[in-house]
Amino acid sequence: MEALSLRDDVSDKSAIAGQNTLQLIAFSIGEQTYGVEITTVREIRAWNGATPLPNTREFVRGVINLRGTIVPIFDLRARFGDGQTSPTKNHVVVVMSVGDKWVGILVDAVSDILTVNRDDIHNVPEGNSIDTELLNGIVTHESRMVGLIDLHAVVSGAKMDG
Repeated sequence: MEALSLRDDVSDKSAIAGQNTLQLIAFSIGEQTYGVEITTVREIRAWNGATPLPNTREFVRGVINLRGTIVPIFDLRARFGDGQTSPTKNHVVVVMSVGDKWVGILVDAVSDILTVNRDDIHNVPEGNSIDTELLNGIVTHESRMVGLIDLHAVVSGAKMDG
C-alpha cells in the first residue's frame, strides 16, 4: 500500500510540474522565431495560395476551404509591418483555433516543438509598439529568443474601416 501512495506523490509532482510548463509550436519569419501554444494548433499545411477578399488589410492573404470550413489566412510578416511575404512552396500555414474560429497564419517554416517553463516568460520590452501589441511575452530557449504570439491581437483589425 505504501508503494501506491508513493507513486501517487510522484504523479502529483509531475502533474504540478506539467502545469508550470507550456508546449509551443515554434516557427520562423526571417531570422526571428515565434511560438504559439501547441493546444491551439489544428494543422500545419503547405502554402497552396488563398482566395483574396475585398476590403481587407494587407496582412490578410485571403481564405482557404479546409474540408468545408472557410479559414482566413493572415500573413504574419505583413502583420508585424515587414511587408508581404512572397510565398514559395517552402512556406507553411499554421491553422489554429482562436476562440471558436479557425485561422491560418502564413510563416516561413515550422521549426520545433518547445517546452518552456511559464516562469521563464518575460514581458515584451517597450519600444516597438507592434511587437508589444501582438506578443504575449518573450522566452529564451536554447540561446534564442522566442516571441509568444497573441492570436487574438494578430487577427483583430482585419477589415478596412468603412
